[in-house]
Amino acid sequence: MCTWRRLRLSDLKDVMRVASDVHPGLPERECVFAERIQLFPEGCLALVNSTEICGYAISHPIRHNQPPALNSILGEIAPDADSYYIHDLAILDKFRGAGYASACIAKLLVVAECYPATYLVSVYGTGPFWRRFGFASVSRDSTLSEKLRQYGDDATYLRRQNRLE
Repeated sequence: MCTWRRLRLSDLKDVMRVASDVHPGLPERECVFAERIQLFPEGCLALVNSTEICGYAISHPIRHNQPPALNSILGEIAPDADSYYIHDLAILDKFRGAGYASACIAKLLVVAECYPATYLVSVYGTGPFWRRFGFASVSRDSTLSEKLRQYGDDATYLRRQNRLE
């Protein structure tokens, strides 16, 4: 049995292990994860059981249609951030299928409620999974297309309406 709790800087070694297992083709430096935890701790979660970290989630506010580039340092959460962004949700294979992702998304969407919309980049063909939670494809401009190229050929930018604007 696993539970979600707030991610800690002391979890980074295990987060990097999970990230390298789940996202081997999308590597990010440890300092990227550390910065997100420090900048927006309420959006960073760890899935834990009695012996290990089994997954993690990283999320934070952004400006509308301006997701950060892969493996990039933010510097700060923009004071005029007007959207929410789920940067990553990663769960080790052996812990998938038990409802942990759905539980995590529910927690993140509570944090996201104060923003009109939540965005994410879907990779590895996970669009149908995200659509179950109300996410839909967004048309993109050349700047957004360039950022998405870093995530692979199947990367799709998705949006979920949180509340009426």
